[in-house]
Amino acid sequence: MRPPVPSAAAEGRRTPDGRLAARLFGYVRPWRGLVLLALGLIVGQSLLQLVGPLLTRWVIDTALPARDADGVLIAALAFAGVLVLQFAATYGQTVATALLGQRVMRQLRAELFAHLQRLPVAFFDRTPVGRLVTRSTNDVESLNELFTSGVVAGLGDLVTLGAIGVVMVSIDPWLALAAFAVIPLVVLVSRAFQSHVRSSYRDIRAALARLNAFVQERFAGVRVVQLFGREARERGRFAQLNDAHLDAHLRSIRVYALYFPAIEFLTTLALASLLLTSGVRVADDAITVGTVAAFLQLVRRFFQPLQDLSEKYNILQAAMAAAERMFDLLDTPASDGTAPTADRAARVAAIRAAGVTIAFEDVWFRYERATGVHADPLPGEPTAPSPGPAATAEAQWVLRGISFIAAPGDTLALVGHTGAGKSTIVNLLLRFYEPQRGRILLNGEDIRAVPLDVLRSVIGYVQQDIFLFADDVASNLRLSSGRSDADLEAAAARVGADRIIARLSGGWQHVLSERGAGVSVGERQLLAFARAVVADPALLVLDEATSAVDSAVEADIQRAVATLMAGRTTIAIAHRLSTIQGATEILVLHHGEIVERGDHRALLAAGGLYERLSRLERGRIDGSETDAAATSPSGEVRPGLVIGTKRLPTPATPT
Repeated sequence: MRPPVPSAAAEGRRTPDGRLAARLFGYVRPWRGLVLLALGLIVGQSLLQLVGPLLTRWVIDTALPARDADGVLIAALAFAGVLVLQFAATYGQTVATALLGQRVMRQLRAELFAHLQRLPVAFFDRTPVGRLVTRSTNDVESLNELFTSGVVAGLGDLVTLGAIGVVMVSIDPWLALAAFAVIPLVVLVSRAFQSHVRSSYRDIRAALARLNAFVQERFAGVRVVQLFGREARERGRFAQLNDAHLDAHLRSIRVYALYFPAIEFLTTLALASLLLTSGVRVADDAITVGTVAAFLQLVRRFFQPLQDLSEKYNILQAAMAAAERMFDLLDTPASDGTAPTADRAARVAAIRAAGVTIAFEDVWFRYERATGVHADPLPGEPTAPSPGPAATAEAQWVLRGISFIAAPGDTLALVGHTGAGKSTIVNLLLRFYEPQRGRILLNGEDIRAVPLDVLRSVIGYVQQDIFLFADDVASNLRLSSGRSDADLEAAAARVGADRIIARLSGGWQHVLSERGAGVSVGERQLLAFARAVVADPALLVLDEATSAVDSAVEADIQRAVATLMAGRTTIAIAHRLSTIQGATEILVLHHGEIVERGDHRALLAAGGLYERLSRLERGRIDGSETDAAATSPSGEVRPGLVIGTKRLPTPATPT
């Protein structure tokens, strides 16, 4: 296991490059063989670069004065052979480093995807999907460039520099000194360049993340954009983000545009210094013309890897900027208990055999305000406002002192206005969030002690907002592992989804579009209900599961539900009171508190909030009567929304 690096946000500063580099190179260890092969080829290629200048020196100083045509031919053939060997070494090094980079990328992507799946739902509530896509694709791609053309090639450049430097000094120290005189200037220019390019790379990554997040959200909500005629306005907002991304790139281009001409100028300056010095040395007969020719080639080859080293450092800076963001994501704490449980099947079977008793004991909950991963808002871009003095901690509680018990065979119904806390209770039960006070028990055991894969394996959840994957029908129903085709067919027939599947062009192999597009909302709900039946849950959670189907289909589902609920624990969120009249117990929620409880008849007879909600649903409340949902438990009258002559409750904070 690689030791985790504290996130930049946690430390309040950027993570040191050394620690980031050490963590990055931990991913290279499994592929040491490729690294050694690439290094060996690069060293060989570097040594071969010395052959050309030395052959040139020999031809000019020895072969040509002696009119040795055979020697010149042999030197030419040797030079051609060296070029072939260089080609082979370059090819092998390119393939080896490419394999290294691709394998490291594969490992990183797999690790990122696995970690993202284990993060709590609250993390996704506050982090745009587009930013996470950027982390998993573009940032990983930057690391690929580091391994394919950065680190290993950089080591090869160092070897080349050392070899050429040794040869130059051994041939003539004074000429070498003349050529090396500009190296301090090269170092100063490179340092100035590096300090600016790291900041540019960070800006590019941040701008790209914002751009991807915006595009993903607008395409996901394209129907709303078109419905409200916001195309022009959204194009304007996209143009701002696009311009910010362009400006960040242009800043880096300007830095590059200054750096490379500066290095070329210094290289030319080194050549001029070499020519001046060599002219004096040749006049004094201290060196030969062949030596000067060899030096001119060596200097060019010396400054090329020196320039390349700066480029490799820039790749490293881009990788460090990407690594900061990627490791910040990897270091985000995952949900407790997300690791697979060794005895999961046995524990699930035991819970199913015993049945599920759910108990909420004085549960209090509020949504914590937190920032996502590198939100990076643009200047002037709206951000979430901080709570004002009036927004006290007490006013932020979504649930207040919730207590109830649901035993096997019981049907517990949750009713109340929007924002009363119904869906929050389900989210806590599924451990998408954790309560700040109180506890939730499953068969007498705190659910925080129950492994998540065990807990969620015994719960069947049918949401009102159905999510189907872009896959075939069978795969969408077989999310619970180990289910046969016969199980799927039986579950579909049980809720009437078999008739829908038979009408699809490919039947069970029909591939649905993204989010189930191509089938109606009601058909998606039937498929989702069949998916829950396939899981054979010990606890059913229904969020108005029949809200989008017609009356005939609803009757079929209700009969299937009645059979399925026998001996099982059921918790149902009801938006239509007519669907939960047979519930064992009904909890009436108002602003996060249970204000009434009992069965349907008892609550109607009590004449309280439930009775008024029932009359409102039947359309028998007149405009002069104040809706109970607009009245607080203390008797304070709250303003409501009036539609025609009916007063409806003002929506509270969504659950």
